[in-house]
Amino acid sequence: MRIAFRSDVGRIRLVNEDRAWANVQDNHYGIAIVADGMGGHLAGEVASQLAVDTFQEVLASTKIAELAPEERHTFIRKAILQANDVVYDMASRNDQYHNMGTTVVALLAYPDSGVIGHIGDSRAYIWTGGTFTQLTEDHTLVNELTKHGQISAEEAANHPRRNVLTRALGTDEEVEVDVIDFAWKPDDVLLLCSDGLSNMVTDEQMQAVIQAQDMDIDSKTEKLLEMALQAGGDDNITVVLLHHAVDTEQEG
Repeated sequence: MRIAFRSDVGRIRLVNEDRAWANVQDNHYGIAIVADGMGGHLAGEVASQLAVDTFQEVLASTKIAELAPEERHTFIRKAILQANDVVYDMASRNDQYHNMGTTVVALLAYPDSGVIGHIGDSRAYIWTGGTFTQLTEDHTLVNELTKHGQISAEEAANHPRRNVLTRALGTDEEVEVDVIDFAWKPDDVLLLCSDGLSNMVTDEQMQAVIQAQDMDIDSKTEKLLEMALQAGGDDNITVVLLHHAVDTEQEG
């Protein structure tokens, strides 16, 4: 399994409030997380960093290779809910962090399957069998309006409130985590990203990069980031790619 990840402040923002981390454990198990923070001065980057740090702390006390399939759900939900507790507590005790929060999308990837936990609008995609599919569902106002037929997909793409979240990590004492199973096989690719990529680069453009035969995984990560910047770079951009390959080389 090979992993590459990159994060960039973009062309407009002064601070990168995205955080990401990814790793291969025991040569067979991929772990990754992307968090896109929000809040007042510095609060967004604090929230996203706390989320990633807490996820890693929970992970450090767990041997993911020994988790049964049903235990994987429990683990990823527990890790994300623990991060929610940490961020919410920090925001509650410090006025400068009032109402800070973050999106989160995290995964555990095993040799033939995996599990994803997420809150917010950072996304997970999979390229498998020649098709590119979004695995997560955005927790946004615009997605709710689209699902209920109140606006079209075209209107959603340019809606003035498309960044309004209906669910975030750390803003409330209790939050619901969506947990998704996926199957994958050799040569499949998983993509995790913040909306700085998905709002600027179409699914078709992302698929074209991911399935390209003339680039390695690190080059593909760089290319996706570059495309978001060329499209305007309106937001922080974070990209994580996991390639189901025998080679375990990691780029970060």
